[in-house]
Amino acid sequence: MGKKRVYTFGNGSAEGRADMRELLGGKGANLAEMNLIGVPVPPGFTISTEVCTEYNELGYEKTVELLKDEVESAIAHIEKLTGTKFGDKNNPLLVSVRSGARASMPGMMDTILNLGLNDEVVDGLAQKTGNERFAWDSYRRFIQMYGDVVLGMKPESKEDADPFEEIMDKVKEEKGIELDTEFSVDDLKGLVVKFKDAVKKRTGKDFPTSSYDQLWGAIAAVFDSWSNARAVYYRRLNGIPDEWGTAVNVQAMVFGNMGNNSATGVAFTRDAATGENIFNGEYLINAQGEDVVAGIRTPQQITLEGSRRWARLQGISEEERAAKYPSLEETMPEIYKELFEVQEKLEKHYKDMQDLEFTIQEGKLWLLQTRNGKRTGAAMVKIAMDMYRDKLIDEKTALLRLEPSKLDELLHPVFDSLAVRSAKVLATGLPASPGAATGQIVFFADEADKYEQTILVRTETSPEDLEGMHVARGILTARGGMTSHAAVVARGMGKCCVSGAGNIKLDYHARTMTIGNRVYKEGDWISLNGSTGEVYEGKVETRKPDLSGDFGLVMELSDKFARMSVRTNADTPKDARIARDFGAKGIGLCRTEHMFFEGERIKAMREMILASTTEGRKKALAKLLPYQREDFEGILEAMAGYGVTIRLLDPPLHEFVPHQQATQKALAEEMGVTIEQIRNTVADLEEFNPMLGHRGCRLGITYPEITEMQTRAIIEAALNLKKKGVDARPEIMVPLVGTFKEFKMQAEVIHDTAKKVFEERGDKIDYLVGTMIEIPRAALVADQIAKEADFFSFGTNDLTQMTFGYSRDDAGKFLPVYLDKGVLKVDPFQVLDQEGVGQLIELGTKRGRSVKKELKVGICGEHGGEPSSVEFCHRTGLDYVSCSPYRVPIARLSAAQAAVREL
Repeated sequence: MGKKRVYTFGNGSAEGRADMRELLGGKGANLAEMNLIGVPVPPGFTISTEVCTEYNELGYEKTVELLKDEVESAIAHIEKLTGTKFGDKNNPLLVSVRSGARASMPGMMDTILNLGLNDEVVDGLAQKTGNERFAWDSYRRFIQMYGDVVLGMKPESKEDADPFEEIMDKVKEEKGIELDTEFSVDDLKGLVVKFKDAVKKRTGKDFPTSSYDQLWGAIAAVFDSWSNARAVYYRRLNGIPDEWGTAVNVQAMVFGNMGNNSATGVAFTRDAATGENIFNGEYLINAQGEDVVAGIRTPQQITLEGSRRWARLQGISEEERAAKYPSLEETMPEIYKELFEVQEKLEKHYKDMQDLEFTIQEGKLWLLQTRNGKRTGAAMVKIAMDMYRDKLIDEKTALLRLEPSKLDELLHPVFDSLAVRSAKVLATGLPASPGAATGQIVFFADEADKYEQTILVRTETSPEDLEGMHVARGILTARGGMTSHAAVVARGMGKCCVSGAGNIKLDYHARTMTIGNRVYKEGDWISLNGSTGEVYEGKVETRKPDLSGDFGLVMELSDKFARMSVRTNADTPKDARIARDFGAKGIGLCRTEHMFFEGERIKAMREMILASTTEGRKKALAKLLPYQREDFEGILEAMAGYGVTIRLLDPPLHEFVPHQQATQKALAEEMGVTIEQIRNTVADLEEFNPMLGHRGCRLGITYPEITEMQTRAIIEAALNLKKKGVDARPEIMVPLVGTFKEFKMQAEVIHDTAKKVFEERGDKIDYLVGTMIEIPRAALVADQIAKEADFFSFGTNDLTQMTFGYSRDDAGKFLPVYLDKGVLKVDPFQVLDQEGVGQLIELGTKRGRSVKKELKVGICGEHGGEPSSVEFCHRTGLDYVSCSPYRVPIARLSAAQAAVREL
C-alpha cells in the first residue's frame, strides 16, 4: 500500500484527530476532532500538508496523478454520506475547497465555495431545492471566487478595478439597489453570463464546466496560495517556516444563503479583544461565510447583550435595533441555544478560547471550523489566568499558552483619561482591537510608511493590505464588524483597530475622509481608541499602562519556574528604573559612550581625543570624571542590590570629533591650538573599517588613562552610595577582547586604580571585572581569559556581525534578498543564529567554566529579549539574559517557558 495522502471525515467518524495538525493542518485536524466528539460537521476530506511540498517539487500534472485515486475515493465517501453525486445535474454535490496550515493564517490563503456548478447543475440545484434565487446566487458567487482565485481575475494593483465588482456595481446602479441580496433571479442569471464573458475576455478560455476540472484547479490554487506575497509576508511576520506547507480541505457545501431561515457566522467563545468570558460573534441572514469577514454587509450580533452594546456604540435606538438588527438569540432562539452548547463543549474540549465558523442551512446548524482564536495581548493574559484560576489548565500550561512577544502590547502607553475627555470625538465604530494609536491619515496600505506615525484608513481591509497594516500605528475602517479581516488581523498583530465606523465617507481618488461636513485630508492627525471604538481629532496624550492584576500573576508564575534571571540594557537611571519596574534583576549592559554626547561633556571628550600629549588627555579626563561619577551613582542607585555591568568606552573615536568647520574652529579656540591641528587630528582618526579599528580594549591599552578615569568614576560612585547605605554592585566590563593579554592588561589597570581609590577613601566595596565576548577568537580562547575574568557577557550583536562577516550598517542591502531567496530563514541580528553563533556561545561558556566552575555568564545583545534566543540561552546554561527595558517581561516569560519545557 502506497503513502496515504488523503484523510476522510464525516458522520461522527474520522481518519484524523486533533494531534495530527502537522500532517492535516489546524483546520483538517480540528474538523476530524469535531466529528469524533459529536459536533455536526459537513463530511469531507483533507489532503495532507506533505502533498503541498510534493506539489511544489513535482508540479500540477504529477501531483494530480499521485492524488487521483484517493481523491475520487474520498469524493465517493462524501457522496455516500450526503446521498448526492458530484457533477450530477439532478442531485448535485457541491463542495468547498479551503486551505489549512498547521499554524492559523487567517485570510492569507485562498478559499473557493460552491464548486461543482455549471449551467446544467445550477438548474438541477434550483429544482431540487425549490429555490431558484439561491441556486443562481451560489453560481454567481462560484464564478467570482473561482475566477479570482484560480483563473487570475483578481486585480494586481490598487489602481486596477475588480472586473466582477465593476459588473455588479453597474447592474446595481441601473436597478437602483445597494445590496447583493436585492438582486432578482434574472439579475443573477445576467451576472453569470457577464462574469463568464469577463473570464473569456481576460483568459482567452471558457469557464470550466467539468466538476473534476474545477476541483483540480481549486486544489492547485490553494497549494499555490501558500506562496502568494501576503502569505509569505505573514509567515515571516509570525515566524512560520516556509517548508510547512498547507493542507487542502474539501467539504460538502452547506448553504447559509437559502433564504431567511439560513445564515452564516463567526463566533468566539470569549472576547478576543478583552479576554472576558463572554460568548460573542456576528452573523448574516441569507449569506455565505465570506460575506461576514469581507465587510460587504454590516453583520448582526449573535447575542442579545452584544447586539444592544453594538447599537449603543452606533447610536441606534433599541426599537430600531430590534427591528433592523436583531441578534441570533432573538431571531433563531433554538439554533442559538444549540450553538451556545456547542461552543461550551468545544472550549472545554480544547481548553482554550475557540474561534468558530458556522452555517445554518434551513434551520440546521453546521460547524465548518474551530481553531484557537487569535487574541490581543491583554486577552491572551486574561484568558490564560482565568482558565488557570478556574482549574481548566494548570500553571505550566497557562505559561506555555502565552506568546511572549504579545506581552509587548501591554507595556506601552494608553490614552490619558483626562486627555480623552477633552478630545473631540469624530466618529464611533467597533472596538475591534484595543489600545491607543495616534497618527497621520494614509488611505493606501503601500503608503503606510509615508509619515513617521500613520493611521491606515480604509473602507475595509483585505489580505493585500497586510504589510501596510503592520507598518501603521492603527487601523480605521468604514465597514466590517468584529470578525472582519481588519479586526482579526489587527488583534493578531496587537494593533489598535476601530472597524465599521459607518459615518465616515472615503474618497480614495481625492484622498479625503469626510465626517459630517468636515473633510480630513491625507496627513491630518487623528487618534483611535481601540478599547472603546472612538475616533478623535488630532493627537491625544497617553499614559503608562497598569501592569498589576493578571499581568503581575503571569510575572509571578514566570519567576517561580525560570532558572535564568533577566537583566536590562540601560544607560540612564530613568531606563534602569523602568526596567526594574518590569522586573529586571540588574543591568547586563551600560554603554558608557552614550553618556558623552551632551553639552560640556562632548567638549571635554573632544579635548581628550584631540590632545597631543598624555598630560593633555589627563587634563580633559579630569573634566569628564565628575560627569561619569554622577552618571554611575544614578544608575547604581536605581539598580541597588543587583549587579550593574558597566562597559568601558567602546566606539571608534572619530564618532566624537567635530567634522564641521564652525565646530572645529570653536574647539581650536577653546583648546588654544590652530584649526589646522584640529583638522589634521580629525583626519588621522578616520579609519577604513572603524568597527574593526581603534575601539574597545584597544583604546584602553593605547590610552590607559581612559580606563583609569572610568574605573575611578565607577568605584568612587559605589563608595559614595555605600556611605548613603545603598547596596551598589558594580561589574566592570572590558569590551572587544580577543586575546588573554588584552584582558589581563586592562584588568591590571582596573585593579590598580580601584586599590588607589580604596586607599584614598579608607573604604572599599566588592566589584567584578569581566569581559564582553564579541570576537570569535575570544570564544575559542575563553579558557585562558577565564583565569582572570569574573564573568563573561556575550555581545551577540557584534559576535553575529563578526561570525557572519555581515556589517550591521550595510546588511540592509542584501539581507532582504537573502530572506526572500531562502539563503537565511530569519534575520540573524533579530533571532540568534543557534547553528553558528550559538556554537561559539556554547563553546565559550564550556571552556570558561572548565577553568572557573562558577563563572557568571550572560548575553547582552538584542537577542536577549527574543523568545527562541532566550530558550537557547537557557539550554546552554547561561545565568542571565539582558535586553532593552520594554522587553524584560518578554524575556522573563520566555525564560520560564524554557524551564517548563524541560520539566
